Amino acid sequence: MGQNTRQVGLQSVLIDTPVFIRASASIVGKKEGEGPLGEFFDKTGTDDLFGAKTWEDAESSLQKEAVTLAMEKAGLSAKEIRYLLAGDLLGQSIATSFGLMQFDIPLFGLYGACSTCGESLSLGSMLLAGGFADHVVCVTSSHFASAEKEFRFPLGYGSQRPMAASWTVTGSGAFVLSTDSGKRNAPRITGITTGKIVDYGIKDTFNMGCAMAPAAADLIRQHLQDFNREATDYDKIITGDLGTVGKTALMDLLKEYQIDIAPVHMDCGIEMFDSEKQGTDAGGSGCGCCAATLSAYILRKLEKGDWKRVLFIPTGALLSKTSFNEGKAVPGIAHGVVIEA
Repeated sequence: MGQNTRQVGLQSVLIDTPVFIRASASIVGKKEGEGPLGEFFDKTGTDDLFGAKTWEDAESSLQKEAVTLAMEKAGLSAKEIRYLLAGDLLGQSIATSFGLMQFDIPLFGLYGACSTCGESLSLGSMLLAGGFADHVVCVTSSHFASAEKEFRFPLGYGSQRPMAASWTVTGSGAFVLSTDSGKRNAPRITGITTGKIVDYGIKDTFNMGCAMAPAAADLIRQHLQDFNREATDYDKIITGDLGTVGKTALMDLLKEYQIDIAPVHMDCGIEMFDSEKQGTDAGGSGCGCCAATLSAYILRKLEKGDWKRVLFIPTGALLSKTSFNEGKAVPGIAHGVVIEA
């Protein structure tokens, strides 16, 4: 067999055929709308129940609205979408299943914790590049109240949060990937690096930043090696939701590889909130954190030409209440997506 030029290094893929982020949409909660990025989101809820009776139904409505709006922006109907690639943080991905069933589109249900946005964009890109679809939609979501109920304590318990804790973002981001840009300045996905599970033995379920930082460091090291690039080849290297504590850990870990990304690093969890004014401790987290930030802010900077190339790295803590109660640690994973103007 001949050499496959799309396989790059040990963990990466070169997307050498046009894969455009044709359109996207972001829906967030009230607290997120009051943060530094508030003016950029497509829709901001005034009530985090979004008219639903439960937190889980509220999260489902986030995905439904985000997908609907993204398809409208792309000028496409549900019948023109070949696949949905979607996931969330809840057991059995119920926010996804109940939120998206009405679209009647073939679904790949995904789970990568808070890295699911990167996983969905990676797989969606490969589907398009391989000729298996012309249009796909990638969507993820999270909700502060449903995540607290699932993984920690229901809000009514009133538990005190440690300073290393991050605040799960109430939000969703949906992306229409297409072989047709639909507009001249649609950003392109040009490469992906798939992360590995990395476990440093972190058992603090509040300190997700330190649980995910080792996976992010490993991903960045491998990505730069696979593509033979330097950190300065990117306008921004953007992690998903490490927060302030996880960012410090990431920088320390990368020093061991003699890699310095500090001049170009950005973290969606840090950008999402004003931690001092909004009381969000270490920053934002959750599937909706990096997804909403990518849609509302990062793609906007690429479309305007402010940035030419970014490495987008959603990070995930593979936390299970079952494994935690059995004394196991919280492994991390990260997925890298190269997006160019």
